[in-house]
Amino acid sequence: MPQVLFLAAIAAGLMVARRWYTQERMRIAAELKRAREAMERRDAESIVKLERDPLSGIYRPKQG
Repeated sequence: MPQVLFLAAIAAGLMVARRWYTQERMRIAAELKRAREAMERRDAESIVKLERDPLSGIYRPKQG
């Protein structure tokens, strides 16, 4: 009989550990997604449009 109780305790512990692992994995995935989106927004905002100077052929930041 003690073996059955021991196995039941182990099964309960494994279920709790599995639930914790799943929640932690989802939390980390959400955090990585937010960070990735923030980096994409930062990169998109820092892009400067260029225009070619017809006289010299050099590209310069677009005015206005």
